[in-house]
Amino acid sequence: MVLSFVPALVLGAASAREVVVVPAWKWFRESPDDPSVRRRQWDDLHALSVLQGLVNRREPRLYVLLVGDQGSVDRYWWRRMAEPGGWMAGAKVVELETLDAVLARFRSSVRGTVIWDERVPATSALASTLAGMRDAVPVRFDDRPDSLYRRWVTDSGGPRLKVIERLLGADGKPRFTGTGTIPGTNRPSTGSAKCDAYLWAADRFIKTGRCDPRRMGYYPDAFWIGRGTLPVDRTLLSNHDYFVAKRGFFFDLGSWDDEAPDDDPDQKPGEDARTLRAILAAAYARAKGAMIHVGGFTPWDLKYTDFTGRKHGGVPTEWRYAEILSCFNAYMDADAPGLGPMANASFFMHFPLKARYPQPKLADDAELLRQGLVEPSGRPVAKPFVAFYVGDYDSAAWLYRMMPETWDDPLRGTVPLGWAFNPNLADRFPVGMDYARRTATPNDAFITGDSGAGYLNPGNLVPPRQWSGLPSGLDAWVAHCRPHYRRWDLAVTGFVIDGYAPPMPEDVLRAYAKLSPGGVVAQKVPESSLVDGVPFLRMGADLNGGDLDASTRTILGDAATPGFRLYRTILWTVKQHREAMARVKAANPNVAFVTPPVLLELLRRERAPQR
Repeated sequence: MVLSFVPALVLGAASAREVVVVPAWKWFRESPDDPSVRRRQWDDLHALSVLQGLVNRREPRLYVLLVGDQGSVDRYWWRRMAEPGGWMAGAKVVELETLDAVLARFRSSVRGTVIWDERVPATSALASTLAGMRDAVPVRFDDRPDSLYRRWVTDSGGPRLKVIERLLGADGKPRFTGTGTIPGTNRPSTGSAKCDAYLWAADRFIKTGRCDPRRMGYYPDAFWIGRGTLPVDRTLLSNHDYFVAKRGFFFDLGSWDDEAPDDDPDQKPGEDARTLRAILAAAYARAKGAMIHVGGFTPWDLKYTDFTGRKHGGVPTEWRYAEILSCFNAYMDADAPGLGPMANASFFMHFPLKARYPQPKLADDAELLRQGLVEPSGRPVAKPFVAFYVGDYDSAAWLYRMMPETWDDPLRGTVPLGWAFNPNLADRFPVGMDYARRTATPNDAFITGDSGAGYLNPGNLVPPRQWSGLPSGLDAWVAHCRPHYRRWDLAVTGFVIDGYAPPMPEDVLRAYAKLSPGGVVAQKVPESSLVDGVPFLRMGADLNGGDLDASTRTILGDAATPGFRLYRTILWTVKQHREAMARVKAANPNVAFVTPPVLLELLRRERAPQR
């Protein structure tokens, strides 16, 4: 069947690319309140997402409609790609309605299956890891007649997939029990079946190089099956495809040492965190200190935080996790709950990016003088200068979900804004990054988000590194960031999140000054300063888009005196920014709104020695 939602397609040409599109949203319309429905939904989405990663590993062949109302977000991006002259213009589209049909179509990409054990939910994450390594699909062990296991593995009328690995014992009992020794090793059990399973996998897959130690996915395991409070897209199973395609390692572990997690309350407090550090240490060693990309985020809506009855709040838990990652040369691609679901990253990753996306140059002295921002001498006039850091876009999923609303705002271009799109998001979502640059206006300036080409705490890149004791990772971080900054022509690091880390010491400050000659904004720095001639500015308050009166009062309070302020907004529309600017200007016409690069250039001029 040809999909009707892509009218621009030219079908049937002999040279046309053929893409299979699956309207998977139709499979998940039932409420997950019933346990049998939850199991079926998990099984179907898990298998589809992993299969997509396998199928798209070498070329874009399988596209899924899942995210948004009836797959609306995925439809939006398909339409963008299929526009005249676009990447997918002229593609031949074939629609498949069922999971069985998808497997049949791409049977040659699948060598077998990995059977996992619902009694140890962590084995669902291991199954994704193994599936990517072995070109297999994950199937939950369930011998009931209507199960995916029966349909794909044992029934005579099905595909009878070869079992490549069973993550439970041959006798049907759990392989991982949290007693004795960890199976297949001489390592004593941690007392936790969950943690034993991850350590077993780290020994077999990370330390041996069978998976890619530089690609990891922190996404919820099958604990969701027993909860029944969230729709299936919140499992973030749809995000697995990219990391499967890259043969990455999946995990789901808490980061606190002072309590046991919701999903394993009988473990010794902190066993999850110790296991997390052991996995990251193994990845660091195998990657020889290179930077490690970790997709996902603490699943605070399912476990590990006070939202689900634990001790610690969501932000402290995020910061503890970031602190640990940073100590092992790992950074977040932060698919946080709420906007976390993303599909098709394994499809998008093949998009042909340009070698370079230049930004317009900053205004010269004459233009700054014409705008009333500088004196004839070139130094800034004495007035309050304000810029907006438009976030949070440190997650490919958040960018994917929100661009149709925030970027396509018809008012975009009417006011100066600093779009904080982390450049590393081009790994999973190059389509969106390219689209933003092709459609930007002169008032759309691009800066990095947290904390450059990935979210980490730079203060934990250098010794003493509390959670690892490792030598400095600063050179690895700079080597990772530099090509991203170069491709996207980024001169400003928009926000360094220091979190629980120490303030950036001198060597880190100087490294950022070289990387970001246009300026750096951070939490734990002086209000304003120059480092090797590069301006550093302390981030201002986070503004609340739901309360523009309060946001306006915050800006006006700071603007009572001349100075340089950068405020962070989270998922604001252009309309909201414009309204806030109008309210501030009505109360204080002297306030000048500029883009972050202009703000930092004016700060540099202000702080530079007088000639």
